[in-house]
Amino acid sequence: MINQAHRPVVVLTHRVHPQILDVLGERCKVIANQSDDSLSADEVRRRAAEADGLMVFMPDRINADFLDGCPQLQVVAGALKGHDNIDIEACTDRGIWLTRVEDLLTEPTAELAVGLLIGLARHIVAGDRAVRAGKPGWRPTLYGSTLVGSTIGIVGAGRLGRGVARMLTGFDARLLCCDPAPASPAGEEVPQMERVELPELLERSDSVIVCAPLDDSTLHLLDRDRLESLRPGALLVNVGRGSVVDERAVAGLLRSGHLGGFAADVFEFEDLSRPDRPAAIPEELIDMGDRTLFTPHLGSAVASARLRIEEHAARAILQALDGQVPDGAVNQPQRDVRVSPRG
Repeated sequence: MINQAHRPVVVLTHRVHPQILDVLGERCKVIANQSDDSLSADEVRRRAAEADGLMVFMPDRINADFLDGCPQLQVVAGALKGHDNIDIEACTDRGIWLTRVEDLLTEPTAELAVGLLIGLARHIVAGDRAVRAGKPGWRPTLYGSTLVGSTIGIVGAGRLGRGVARMLTGFDARLLCCDPAPASPAGEEVPQMERVELPELLERSDSVIVCAPLDDSTLHLLDRDRLESLRPGALLVNVGRGSVVDERAVAGLLRSGHLGGFAADVFEFEDLSRPDRPAAIPEELIDMGDRTLFTPHLGSAVASARLRIEEHAARAILQALDGQVPDGAVNQPQRDVRVSPRG
């Protein structure tokens, strides 16, 4: 149980709703970061050195070296779904719980994926620019494509992929899916979704939405060779992890005209698990404003959803500090290897 005489220290690396500070503050000493910016890696290490609990977000990287500087740490609660930026084995070996949030991110991210595809297909950003530049009403320009009656491929048949498929069922589209994992995850199937292998999906699809997580098997899963098998003019949307797609290959295929457009909410430079990750989005992609549409990792950026995500992470921290199995645990730590908690 939490020792109130020696309140445990909980460090939050990024801004959270005030309610979260209140919930944790009733039982813990909270060290928060309520700015809009990420702390430097050195500052996170300094703050976490005496932490019992840690709430982390996508920009954070938690590896063995970091954890060795946190001898009191009992739980790392991720306010995230994909946790490729956290070393699970290092947490387990050091007796530290690792938790994540699963379902709460699915619907808002799926919704954004469909929005990005529509925005790309219908030239919404270019249309907005034209109106602001004084375009005098209707002209026979900016003709795009439609989702209705098209074939849409979904790469990644987990919760997010199935969530995207459910949202697309109203468009009377043919839905194809594949999953790079050896065994597809359990869960509710979408009746209208046909499972095929990746080569067939790419050859048949008018649009492809990437929903796959990042691991060794999905790094640059969509490389130049595979992307070249798409139909000429096909659209590509990435809401999974940036490095599942080879962004430089995308730039080349946009330049040649083989790809019709590329939209993304996730980018290779964000993937902290990759020591060779690029420093930024390829400049060529940034310059192709007429055929690209980018958002700054807004998948779960819905106020009500973010609050629930933070509540889940806060609850997991309190459960772990109480000696319980925390909600969303993704490991089974060796609790006997840690030092005794303070108090």
